[in-house]
Order: sequence, then structure tokens, then C-alpha cells
Amino acid sequence: MKHDVSYGEEENNPARSAPVSTLVTPDDIRYDNLCHAYNYRFIAQPDYFRLAHSPQQAEEAVREAVAAGKRITVRSGGHCGEDFVAAPDVQVILDLSPMSRVDFDRERNAFVVEAGASVGTMIDALFRRWGVTVPVGFCMGVGAGGHISGGGYGPLSRMLGLSVDHLYAVEVVVVDQDRNVSTVVATREESDPNRDLWWAHTGGGGGNFGVITRYWMRSQEASGTDPAGLLPRPPGALDIAEVSWPWDRLTEADFVRLTGNFMDWQLANSAPGSPNADLYALLDCLHRSAGNITLHAQVPVEAPDSGARMDAFLEALGVGVATAPAVRRKSLPWLAASQYLAVPDTGPTAIGLRCKVKSADLRAPHSPEQRATLYRHLTGDDYRATYAAVEYIAYGGKVNTVPSTATAIPRDALLKTFYMVTWQDPAEDDRHMRWIRELYRDMHSSTGGVPVPNDVNTGAYINYADVDLADPEWNTSGVPWHALYYGDNYPGLQEVKARWDPLNIFHHTLSVTHPRTPTQKEW
Repeated sequence: MKHDVSYGEEENNPARSAPVSTLVTPDDIRYDNLCHAYNYRFIAQPDYFRLAHSPQQAEEAVREAVAAGKRITVRSGGHCGEDFVAAPDVQVILDLSPMSRVDFDRERNAFVVEAGASVGTMIDALFRRWGVTVPVGFCMGVGAGGHISGGGYGPLSRMLGLSVDHLYAVEVVVVDQDRNVSTVVATREESDPNRDLWWAHTGGGGGNFGVITRYWMRSQEASGTDPAGLLPRPPGALDIAEVSWPWDRLTEADFVRLTGNFMDWQLANSAPGSPNADLYALLDCLHRSAGNITLHAQVPVEAPDSGARMDAFLEALGVGVATAPAVRRKSLPWLAASQYLAVPDTGPTAIGLRCKVKSADLRAPHSPEQRATLYRHLTGDDYRATYAAVEYIAYGGKVNTVPSTATAIPRDALLKTFYMVTWQDPAEDDRHMRWIRELYRDMHSSTGGVPVPNDVNTGAYINYADVDLADPEWNTSGVPWHALYYGDNYPGLQEVKARWDPLNIFHHTLSVTHPRTPTQKEW
């Protein structure tokens, strides 16, 4: 049965209608190109790649690998920060990037998004064709397959919730206890016997339960059959502020006050229904050698008192800070504004990019001592980088109107922090890795080097995967990594794992396990 109105095209498309996906082996001119994805710290060397053009091809590729006893991983956009796809023992990589269509499925009355569609493709297609959107991120090259399954968020999340709050169904290729391979559609309907598989993909992360091939998006509160009414409409235009503080005029006291002002305002205006929940802001604290302290803020132009509220926010940031920033203001139509903030696809365009990322979600502000620690790490003369930063990112709002158990991603965070360093020379790996690891450890020194959930922290975000959380050298808290990412939802994810991937076919360094998880040799 075909569910997508456009899938009838497959009969006239040999690549999509063929049962076997494109095979790329080491002697193929395309092989080396496919081995290099976003993060050049991890160069894939599988026996072969399979490029799937349809769910049928994805299923057959999994069946082939399972029958041969080969370890298989899957990628959509290829933007993983760790070696979940490109680990040394991976023998087959299933690449879903050819599956990038966004369409409307009249039978399910929902938008269908193939797992290989990038965030940029999804935003553009949904808006240009139907005038709607999903609250996703602004890294345009990230694939939907990983972004949505990890509980993807973005600049509109304070107004519209998370991407998974609009997820109606997910299609997954799974492998049962007898190594039978099948494709399952799981919906959020309470009567759906597969609903647990849908739940696991509302924040459980990719690569855990099977191969995600398609998503169907429709808002919970939506009704009718007009596509334009089944997902949120974005703002018509945004009032944007771009602000910059030069490092050479910021004292430690100024920095501590500025970051404190930002967090205090965001936390005070992050409750569901807050009049300022529509004002999104990101404070980017670059290392002194890499640039200045910058802020991006935006608010819908048509919202009540939008200009005055932006003025008040910017004024609140400067209270007690001796250095006045440079401020640029502009208004842009929403689609142009989303591109203005966007991080482009940094895979092929950033040749040789190597990176390490970390995260921590907050329900209360960092202490003055933590902010002073951050200042010292960002201004040290013993370290230089082309990009090294800690970002404070607005969060909360409508995100926290959903109970934590309703989706796999925990709720209650009001602010996100994101740590990132990038470089190109492999000889510099140790230096850059040491800098970000020591910064993160020192920021969370009172809780064993990691953001243990407490009155300040709510944990970390699985889409910013960080294997250090499972390393006792860097996590001395005694709290396991899965409690940091999933909180009380982890036992539920284990139950889903046991049901849908009992042989542990799909696994990686931070994958969900169940009490009797087989090894590769056993299956």
C-alpha cells in the first residue's frame, strides 16, 4: 500500500522502484567521498555502503547485512559528533541521504518526511508548499532521521514545542529475535500496538531500535484535512537583533554580569504562556582567540509590543556591564530570517572539519563562580582556536507543557548550554580535546564533572552526543550516562529495545541496552 501521494512516481523511477539499493565498495570512485562525513575525527571504512532510495531498499539492505552477520549502522545527514556510525568495527553503512522528499500523505492526513531530508530541505519545502513549519534547528545540513528522533528543538520551540510534539508516526526497519527483517509503522494513537516504538523515537535518539525511514508530522491539536492547518504556521516576519561585545573591553566582572543577566532574563521569561516566550535568543561566548561575545535575538514582528519588548531585553542585558555593545537591528520575512541565523551544511563545505561537542541543560542559572570559571577558560593565553565556544540558548516555554513521560526526551529545562570546538589538523586533536574536556569538567566540578540533575541542571541532550559522559575519567559523579540523557525514561527505552531490537543489531557507544543485550558474536 502506498501512503504518500507522490510515491506513485516510484514506478517511473528506476532507483526508487528497484529492490536493491546502490552498492558502493572500496574500488568505487565514490567510496572515499562517502567515508568522510561531517566530523573528520571519524573516517568510515566499511566493507561497503548501501545508498537507499526507498523504504523497500532500506529494508532489503538491512536483511542483506543481517544474513551475512555484518555489523550495520545508518546515517541520514551524517552530522554525528561521535563515532556512532563510523566506528572501526562497522562493516556496512546504510546511507539514507537519497531519501530526502517532503510531501503530504492524504491517507494518513499528515506530512511525510523521509529520513534523509535535511533540516533545510524540510523547512523550505513545508513553508513554500503549504505555509507551515516544524520547530527544528538551524543547522541546515542535519538529517531529519537523527534530528527528530533525538527530540530536535529550534528557535521556535519556546512558542511551538519540540519537533517530536508534532510527530504523528514513524516508519522503522526492525529485526526480531529470529533475525526476520520487517518494516513497521508506529503511531501516537493510544490504540496502536506499536505505540511504544513511536514513543522511543520522541527523544530516544537514532541508531538504537532500527532504521528510521520516514516520519509523519501532524500537530496534536490539528483537525480537518487542509494541509495548511495541520502543522503550525511560522511568524510572518522577525525583528532581529545582532549584538557584539569586544573581548578587549570586557573585564571578568563584566562577563560574569553579562552572562548572568542573560540567564536571569531567559529563566524569568521561560514559563509556558509567558508574554516573552516568543523572544528567542542565543548568547555565543567565543574564545578570545576566535572572536567576540555575540548575541542573536529575534521576536515576531506582528506580536504585541515586539519592538518594545526587544528593547527591554537588550537593556536588561547591559545592566551593570561597563562596556556598551555594538547593536544591529533589522526585520526579515520568516524564511529569509531562518536562513539568516542558519548554520550551513558544514560537511563537504568545511573540508577536514574535526569537532567535539558537549551540552548541559539548566533549570536555574550558573553560579557566579561557574561564570568566572568560564571566563578564565575563554580568555586563557595558553590556548588558541579558530572556533571554540560555549552557547547559552533560550529554551522552555511550550516545551514544558508536555509531561516528561509523554515523550522519551525529558522536560523541565529552561535554558540550554552547548559547548563546541572545531579544528582541522589531526596533530592538534589532543590540545583541543583537552581544552573542551577540562572546561566542561571545571564548569561542573561540584557534581563530578557532569551536569547531574539537581536544582540547577536537568542533564544533557542526546543529539549533542558526548561519550565522555560514560567515561569514569571525566564523569566521576557515579551517575550513569543514561541518567544524564534520559532521566527516569531510560527503563522505558530499555523495554522498547528488548521488544524491537532483541539481538542488539543497532548499537553504538551510547546506545540503549536491555538487561540481556547480546554481543555481535552471539547473534
